[in-house]
Amino acid sequence: MIGTSTKLIISANDGSAGAERAVAFAADLAKSLDARLLIVHVSEDKLSPKERMVLNQFRLSEGDALEEISQRILSRAKAVAHDHGAPQIETMIAAGDPAHMLMQVAKSEHADAIVVGRRGCGQLEGLLLGSVSQKLSCLAPCAVVVVP
Repeated sequence: MIGTSTKLIISANDGSAGAERAVAFAADLAKSLDARLLIVHVSEDKLSPKERMVLNQFRLSEGDALEEISQRILSRAKAVAHDHGAPQIETMIAAGDPAHMLMQVAKSEHADAIVVGRRGCGQLEGLLLGSVSQKLSCLAPCAVVVVP
């Protein structure tokens, strides 16, 4: 339960505007509770064939490209969290299904809350399969805050 004993808040970030609002909310919450903030970006497992062709033209590996994208997303999110006064900010990159990976991180890190945006980059997939925020709110091992 979120309260004065909160030690860790996780903020999921996919680079979308909704995720940026969630990071700002999570940072405000971390500041008010003097909690650690862990910003997690779950990257795609692989790129599309078209994206791989572009990478090959520039002689970049898929892993390097995914790492660079993740680092840029996390750098921006960390700046937002810093601007909102979060006292301790950490970042993490994971790969795979976002809901599953966020639940694993929350469990392994003993998180008190996960803060997510209502909709991220995968809107069509969310409509067909159920969004990350819906999965987390049903299955996460801790409180889930969904930011509109």
